[in-house]
Amino acid sequence: MPQRKIIHVDCDCFYAAVEMRDDPTLREVPLAVGGEGGRGVVTTCNYKARAFGVRSAMPGGEARRLCPGLVTVPPDMARYRAASQKVMGILRELTDMVEPLSLDEAFLDVSDVTDHKGSATLMARYLRERVEKEVGITISAGVAPNKFLAKIASDWQKPDGLFVVKPDEVDGFVRELKVEKLFGVGQVTAAKLHALGVKTCGDLQALGVDVLIERFGKQGYRLHEMAHGRDERPVVVSRIAKSVSVERTFSQDLPDVTACETVLASLTADLNLRLARKGRDKPIHKLFIKIRYSDFSTHTLERVRENIKEPEFEDYLPLLTELVSNRERPVRLLGLGVRFRNDDAPVTQLRLFD
Repeated sequence: MPQRKIIHVDCDCFYAAVEMRDDPTLREVPLAVGGEGGRGVVTTCNYKARAFGVRSAMPGGEARRLCPGLVTVPPDMARYRAASQKVMGILRELTDMVEPLSLDEAFLDVSDVTDHKGSATLMARYLRERVEKEVGITISAGVAPNKFLAKIASDWQKPDGLFVVKPDEVDGFVRELKVEKLFGVGQVTAAKLHALGVKTCGDLQALGVDVLIERFGKQGYRLHEMAHGRDERPVVVSRIAKSVSVERTFSQDLPDVTACETVLASLTADLNLRLARKGRDKPIHKLFIKIRYSDFSTHTLERVRENIKEPEFEDYLPLLTELVSNRERPVRLLGLGVRFRNDDAPVTQLRLFD
């Protein structure tokens, strides 16, 4: 099987970057998008704010306690969508094999691209230069033989970085990789691995696949594969769709339903990005919303909404209100989506990243 060349690009503090691009005075201050008022949450923040410990999904009040000089601006999804479209357009000029994950990140399979001497590293450098010149923001990029490693690589030298994992470097790279870097390894799984004496992928390799499957089931096999730097998932541009959805897991629980309302707009924007590519031809039949609370209990609600072509924040707000009985209950995950009417017309959509 020919060696694949995968690039993962990720815009640096995307919403904040657009705000700083459009108002250069914001570059000199710690900045948060969202989080204004008493109960809003931070959507994203620049690196000056992150130096104080401010993070996405953090309540605005806590962010201001950590960073008294924090400047907050309300989200402007129309501007962020416009910037995202320009970025994705630049990516698609290089290859059609682009899998957007959200407004601000995407995978590219450039295995068959002959431009730039066929070098994925030169392609990534070219994309970073074009985005900075034409869009006015920076992106970080990771280059690797598969999606798992490319995504880790894009985060390796953030912000405004480029990191390459060559095929002959994979073994050495993953051996020293901390298990917390692996997809799906949160605090709970990491603690279980640490209890087994596992801190790095090298430790995982030594533990062996049988022990991992016995302790972690199917996830154990995935851990074994990642520990060896293996990931055969293709970059998927489209597939037949019955529904399209987006969801976001928060590193810090949202404190209540009011905080959930503040992130609905950006989730709706991500949903519409996924609908935009060839998903508009099929009529929307239902809207649905999903919540996972801090105790991991999960609840969903869907309602028939037949005359909606492009869902808005206001379309999902009544569903959120109906679904949530306890407005003060902390929320770990929030998701929303659409279901299409079941007829014979085929439709394609962007695949969700698992």
